[in-house]
Amino acid sequence: MRPQVRISVLAAAVLAACLLGPSAAGAEIVLPAGFTAQLHVTGEGFDSDTGRNARGIRAIASLAVDQAGVMYVARAGRRYSGGEFEYLWPLYRIPAGGARLTPETESRFLYGPPLTNVQIGALRGSRELFVSTFDRDRKLGGVFRIVDGRAEIFAGGTPEPGHAPLFVQPEGVAVDGAGGVYVADRERGVVVRLDGEGRVVDPRYLGVSRPRLVLADGEGGLWIGADGDAQAPWQAGPGEIWHVPSQGDPRVVARGPVAQGMSLGPGGHVFVADRHAGQVFALGPDGTRVELARFTNGDAPRGLGFAPVTPETRAAGMAGSLFVVVIRRSAWPVTEVVKITGPFDDLLRSGGR
Repeated sequence: MRPQVRISVLAAAVLAACLLGPSAAGAEIVLPAGFTAQLHVTGEGFDSDTGRNARGIRAIASLAVDQAGVMYVARAGRRYSGGEFEYLWPLYRIPAGGARLTPETESRFLYGPPLTNVQIGALRGSRELFVSTFDRDRKLGGVFRIVDGRAEIFAGGTPEPGHAPLFVQPEGVAVDGAGGVYVADRERGVVVRLDGEGRVVDPRYLGVSRPRLVLADGEGGLWIGADGDAQAPWQAGPGEIWHVPSQGDPRVVARGPVAQGMSLGPGGHVFVADRHAGQVFALGPDGTRVELARFTNGDAPRGLGFAPVTPETRAAGMAGSLFVVVIRRSAWPVTEVVKITGPFDDLLRSGGR
């Protein structure tokens, strides 16, 4: 077995002292030897429980990193319960070096218009960011394209009179190598395929029970994370992870994990955040599973994403790093983003041994 090391987030403060606060003392991420974890985004003053006073920014659930190393993150939405205007919120735009937010400085990091229940989908090229959004009460959703902070409807939204909406609860969005777009509609139980301009190619590309995440595999195929029997993401599954190859039939690669986040890693593996098990693991198209990180002390992973390898991300020291949204000590109203670096290729080649 490959040796494992416990990376105390307090120890990571030596590497990221400007970000880490003392409330993280004792929190640990168990990683294989050769891997390290650093705090990339945190905050102070956002936890409504003054007694707990947990560090972190307002609860976020999804992220993406562009070719310049800029990170886009979205607040968790009102998907399954009542609520008010607080879920109408812009994205956060975090510079390549990371950030520490406070209520006084938060506005500096806001990006784009306020959107309801927004979820980061995918980046296309260096500028186009796709996000999903939906109105739970109206049972109506859409996909927006955001460029330079300006948002325009790409697909879905309010239909023409007499027509049914294209989306009810769109969540995951993926972009393939040709620029085509795939959208997971959790409420309707389908993945919809669109062309590069937002026109419908196949309204039922794949029928899946409660699909929530969708990810292009880089070879013309698709990964799909579905909640399966779980009525909500905080409930135990069993969930399902599907792989749709470019040639061949769709198949369930893993049954059990309710994936909270997915990102394509080296060698065609998908990295999965399993909030219930407190783990991040890699999954191959053949179902091979390799554990990367295990979270302790009530911490749990949520969304995740790899930084692309570009001259800009190399200069920022983040090329090929995996960024993970972490709920600290079960304090779900606030979250932090951790950067994990290490020999990912070696880990996958060895199968974790």
